[in-house]
Amino acid sequence: MKHAILPVLALFALPALAAGCRAAPSQPAAKASPVAVSTVRAESTALASSFEAGGVVRARSTAVVSSRIMAPILDVHVRAGDHVHRGAPLVTLDGREIEANRARATATLASAVEAVRAAESEVRTAQASIALARTTHERVRTLHEKRSATPQELDQAVSALETAEAQLGQAEAHVSATRAARDAAQAASDAAAIASSYATLIAPFDGVITERSVDPGTMASPGAGLLTIEDSTAFRLEVSLDEARATQVSTRELVDVHVGDGEFRDRSISGRVSEIARIDSAAHGFLVKIDLPADPALRSGVFGRARFTGPSRQTLVVPATAAIRRGQLTFVFTVDADGRARLQAVSPGAAVRDQIEILAGLHEADLVIANPTPSLSDGTPVSGGRR
Repeated sequence: MKHAILPVLALFALPALAAGCRAAPSQPAAKASPVAVSTVRAESTALASSFEAGGVVRARSTAVVSSRIMAPILDVHVRAGDHVHRGAPLVTLDGREIEANRARATATLASAVEAVRAAESEVRTAQASIALARTTHERVRTLHEKRSATPQELDQAVSALETAEAQLGQAEAHVSATRAARDAAQAASDAAAIASSYATLIAPFDGVITERSVDPGTMASPGAGLLTIEDSTAFRLEVSLDEARATQVSTRELVDVHVGDGEFRDRSISGRVSEIARIDSAAHGFLVKIDLPADPALRSGVFGRARFTGPSRQTLVVPATAAIRRGQLTFVFTVDADGRARLQAVSPGAAVRDQIEILAGLHEADLVIANPTPSLSDGTPVSGGRR
């Protein structure tokens, strides 16, 4: 009896099972709304080639302060890092010997001046004597012509006149000699006064002390560096270039410069090439000096990079904002024939102003999304006009 019931139950169960196995009718998927974007065409344009070179920022004016005399150092008024103004005292030397020489030169000058006065007085005396001798000679000559004076008296008058003339010449020579001695004494006094100024070393310009090599008690020698001062208001970047690249650079040329890793890391400053000097004739190396604008954030000794502009070349460019960097790779979003964004790997080249060179990965006239949003993904429908 049980065996007869089972087939009947199976007959009733099959329709229900089939009904349960039939899939429910599917609902149509909602169509995604296109994302509004701005697009541009990748285009071939004449782009100036460029190259970079690294160097070091240095002060345009650097002075090594040294002594012109040998003397003990009494005091050093500054330390490394101090800012000084032009004319500020930096080092004081023991100048007692110099002052003694100056006093001696002053005394010698005073003596020479008095000697000139005495010699000039002798000239006036000789001039008076010669005037009297001439008058006497003329009177005796007249009397001699009238037979009123003897020949001996005339000879005496002539001799007196000649003696007076000789004395005048001697006095005038003495004046010349004393005046020369006075001028020499004046020069020696001036030299001593100048030498006395060497006892105090002063700052040659406004700047910052970058190196201090001595302390009080040290013997200063002529030409030995004591301090180094740099002009803190004017800097330049010095980079080395080989001959091939140096020929592409000219003086007065403007170049973009990136300095250090601090304030200037994310922006460039404009420098001007001031000098191109050969530094190694064997290796054909050149030192290019680039004057930088005044900026309190600049520091001597930091690393800098200069971008030089070379000849123009035809290349494919897109807006720099179109490039997406993910790790070591660079991508752009293109728009395909179906109006969908497609992530495309590219090989970037140089970036010039607001454009970037594309070496591979795109073709001319490809439609590129100029400002892709972070949420944009591959395959997303897009719409929008050209920029």
